[in-house]
Amino acid sequence: MKTKPKAAFEMDGVTLPLSAIHPIRQILPRDNAFGKYTTVLASIREVDVIEPLVVFPLRGSRGAYQLLDGHLRLKALLELGRSEAFCLVSTTNDAYTYNDKVNRIPLIQEHNMIREAVKRGATSEKIARALNVDVAQITQRLNILNGIHPDAIELLKTKLISANALRLFRKAKAVRQIDMAQLMVAANNYTCAYAEALIIGTAADQLVEKHRTKTKPGISDEDISKMEKEMESLERDYRLHEDQFGENSLHLNAAQRYVKRLLENTKVRRFFGNRYPEIFEELQELAVLEVI
Repeated sequence: MKTKPKAAFEMDGVTLPLSAIHPIRQILPRDNAFGKYTTVLASIREVDVIEPLVVFPLRGSRGAYQLLDGHLRLKALLELGRSEAFCLVSTTNDAYTYNDKVNRIPLIQEHNMIREAVKRGATSEKIARALNVDVAQITQRLNILNGIHPDAIELLKTKLISANALRLFRKAKAVRQIDMAQLMVAANNYTCAYAEALIIGTAADQLVEKHRTKTKPGISDEDISKMEKEMESLERDYRLHEDQFGENSLHLNAAQRYVKRLLENTKVRRFFGNRYPEIFEELQELAVLEVI
């Protein structure tokens, strides 16, 4: 019989006075999070609180709550002179989960959010005030994907790639942009330095015309030529392994299913366990291996 999952929050939120909410840590100017605080403050001032605070009732103190998530928001609300806030009441006293699941927003996702906000009528000035940045930065973020092929964007949309790395994609033709995105994903490397190395290692006929002359301080034409050849070799190896990956995975799946059936047989388990314990151990590891 399946157990019904327990709700993580009480079904109805509650509006609480800020004086009843007790943070479990203080946000100080020397903290790493303080830089983000100015953005949160500007956002609340401009568009109010979007994500509710998460609280848990304090034991032995009626009407008081411990703050599990939203310390920056609470500090901003207090600084803005607010007296209350809408909160979600957690059913468990678990502050770790909220902090563990915090992720940076990928640049491409941020671009999509800003573009959607503009479609809904928000001006660049209002978005800039909400994010506490210059209007010019909002314009740059809106235009960050100009000249980049949709297939490359799709590959990188959830990756933490930098704006400077994305701009380098514009130097390459569409097909090469897709190749670069695939190589970045395979290497799990989305830095500007790696993107620049990919551009330097790109053949001139795969670059847009105005970027075909590749110069880099400290790198000679001979070094660039060597990088191009090494990049070509690396990409050939990558394509070869990519083509073989599916077939190898299929063979591994078949072998694993066979080994599992073997090990379900008591006599087989006893035989290998008594005669060949090292092989038996390897077969057990293969049986529980997570195959992609």
